[in-house]
Amino acid sequence: MGDDVEQRKFTREDRHRFRQKVQDCLDALATMLAQETFEVGQPQIGMEIELNLVDDAMAPAMANATVLDAIADPDYQTELGQFNIEINVEPRPLRGSSIEDLERDLRTSLNAADERARASGSRLAMIGMLPTLTEKHFEHRWLSANPRYDLLNQQIFAARGEDIELDILGVRLPGADSAEKLSTITDTILPEAACTSVQLHLQVAPEDFASHWNAAQALAGVQVALAANSPFLAGRALWHETRIPLFEQATDTRPKELVNQGVRPRVWFGERWITSIFDLFEENSRYFPALLPVCSDEDPLAALAEGFTPNLSELRMHNGTVYRWNRPIYDRSSGGHHIRLENRVLPAGPSIVDTLADAAFYYGTVRSLADADRPLWSQMSFDAAEENLHSAARGGFDSRLYWPEVGSVSPQELVLRRLLPMADAGLAAYGVDVAVREKYLGIIEGRCLARRSGSVWQREAVVARERAGEDRQSALAWMLGDYVTLMNEGEPVHTWSF
Repeated sequence: MGDDVEQRKFTREDRHRFRQKVQDCLDALATMLAQETFEVGQPQIGMEIELNLVDDAMAPAMANATVLDAIADPDYQTELGQFNIEINVEPRPLRGSSIEDLERDLRTSLNAADERARASGSRLAMIGMLPTLTEKHFEHRWLSANPRYDLLNQQIFAARGEDIELDILGVRLPGADSAEKLSTITDTILPEAACTSVQLHLQVAPEDFASHWNAAQALAGVQVALAANSPFLAGRALWHETRIPLFEQATDTRPKELVNQGVRPRVWFGERWITSIFDLFEENSRYFPALLPVCSDEDPLAALAEGFTPNLSELRMHNGTVYRWNRPIYDRSSGGHHIRLENRVLPAGPSIVDTLADAAFYYGTVRSLADADRPLWSQMSFDAAEENLHSAARGGFDSRLYWPEVGSVSPQELVLRRLLPMADAGLAAYGVDVAVREKYLGIIEGRCLARRSGSVWQREAVVARERAGEDRQSALAWMLGDYVTLMNEGEPVHTWSF
């Protein structure tokens, strides 16, 4: 969700002071990196899952405040739209049976939350993009009450100077004559709320961050092809993972003229492989003006000189409004401070076991890529990694990805032949139990063999219902109802029928 911000107007002085404070934070961060004061211990993993709320008719339920009151658990928080909430999972070591333990804890927590949500008239849907959302759900009145969201909305449109244009050409449904298209104008950032994701966190030593970030960037396209779960928006069949282009467009602060000049977008893959985590924070401060220039009273350099751990509040605030698909995180805990890599490309769902399988594949493969004697990114252009992301988001299992020594390859062939053994080796290096590795990587293998992600299942289910005579909105609602039932049954999506 990001740090809370009180409703206010920002002055030119606020922006000037904030820029200087960000630079002070950067200087303090550079000192801390040089002094090697960061916590480095057992690798820690964490997770955030964004959820949608639906009513009994499978329409969006604008009820997050009511639902959160009913759940009454600090692990659950608001998100941008009134039809969103988020669960934050406590970090834990990556070893032994910790992934399976996390699955059990998540299942217990989400079942309890769903039971309480139902008592208040809503249900939880863990899905990358709620298929029953329509353009009327993007009106300003459906923003969550937290002032941060309205401020962010104001600041993005102030920077842009005009309404946001959404323009996405879809992928043909099976049997369709042509692709569908979304072309509309919006005066809020609420389309961003349609993008519900899983965010995977990994605590790493600062000196290991660059190799892990580069590895995560190289893997992003493969992750999306395997886990695509966002094929429908506003009644249209669009990309297999429509979250990717929608998020890029819905928070774009640039009018067309700045796009034409090559000004960098706020939702950003990046533009180069890195050698230090500092590269990313420095790029953020150099290229992106502040959206929420809220200044604290802390002098980070003075705090550091006095032996305290600085908050680096301005750096963290600014970092939270530059939406990298793999984002660096500086955080404090238990009086110390650490570095995390936040992976943001995955959609929510379909089931809890699918989510943990995606996590296991990611953590294991990134570890193997980061530890390789010859770095993958020394054999692959950065542009190829970015193109892989968009190709996978568009076509899912039908996409073609570039991989060194292989060339153009389907995601499933790449995973089955090359990456699953790497994922297994990486998890083994973390000390993950053999049975746990076999369970979750077996789900990834099954998904590849069946060529069925959440997106494939959704598209096939809607096509089947339309062929049976239902119109699109009815087909989407019935499909979502079946989806929520199967999601709660807990089997992996490649085994689902319709």
